[in-house]
Amino acid sequence: MMALGAAFAVYAGIQPVEAIEQPTATAYKLEASNNTPAAAQTAENLVTVQAIKAKPHAIRFKVGVNPYAVAEEKREAAAAAKKKAEAEAAAKKKAAALAAAKKAAAVKAAAAKKAALAAAAAKKAAAAKAVAARAAATRSATATQTSYTATSGRSAGTFRVTFYDPAVLGSSMGYGGIAANLSVLPRGTRVKIQMSNGQTLYRTVNDTGGFAAGNPHQIDVAMPNNQIPSAGVLSAVVTIL
Repeated sequence: MMALGAAFAVYAGIQPVEAIEQPTATAYKLEASNNTPAAAQTAENLVTVQAIKAKPHAIRFKVGVNPYAVAEEKREAAAAAKKKAEAEAAAKKKAAALAAAKKAAAVKAAAAKKAALAAAAAKKAAAAKAVAARAAATRSATATQTSYTATSGRSAGTFRVTFYDPAVLGSSMGYGGIAANLSVLPRGTRVKIQMSNGQTLYRTVNDTGGFAAGNPHQIDVAMPNNQIPSAGVLSAVVTIL
């Protein structure tokens, strides 16, 4: 409205007084038809102003679009989408890392369990092998023992005496026997053992051992651990009964 008023003021300044004394927009328009293009334009504007004043409720405004604001909104939306995508990717990566760590821990635990089972199996196999070796040695000694026949009441000599507890070794042979070199004291020989600590024992040869091959004058006496002499190793005169 102010722009239209200013334009009219210019127009009025260059036109005769009688040209602006017309009371209506129609008069302005008729007057403009006989004057300059600027005056014609001013008259058109005045007609528009008169129309707006007559029907202000009929005015329609068209909302324009600010391209800079639209571009900024798009930029912000793109930045937000990128940030969201990065957050989702980071969360996915973290979840994958946790899953991989959990799987690795499970594999490690399974390997440890497998190793423990293998170690237990190896230990059991070694124990069985030791028992089998001892049994084989016993059978071999029995098969190769001489036809030596113990003479009742004859001294077999002085022997080195050691002790063992069959129960601790898992044997059910009891405490009435001794292990010896079967070529010196055949299996089943009954002996009297007069030990250097003054104790006398009566035993039957019922076993042998790896020590017997290298120590024919050594006997291993079966005895409960709580009764074994504190010296651990004694000497004894062995008499065949």
